[in-house]
Amino acid sequence: MTAAVAQRVRKLVHAMAPDPQAPAEDSQRLIEDMGFDSLRLMELTVVLERSFDLPRYKPEQLVGVRRVGEVISLVTATLAVEDQS
Repeated sequence: MTAAVAQRVRKLVHAMAPDPQAPAEDSQRLIEDMGFDSLRLMELTVVLERSFDLPRYKPEQLVGVRRVGEVISLVTATLAVEDQS
């Protein structure tokens, strides 16, 4: 399931990126490499929450998320916690 989640997250990030250069890779930076600004990052968060039926993220949970791989880690970790509930 993790590989499928990762691929789906990459596709969503790429689809929403203001400046997509190529398919999203884990090492790509959301702001510098893909052109996200603060508003677009908030929109991406909402899309991820709705697409994966996640609880709303708090700003402090998102502070260190700067790369595509970190977005994937955040989503998969949240899904793992939700599965345990």
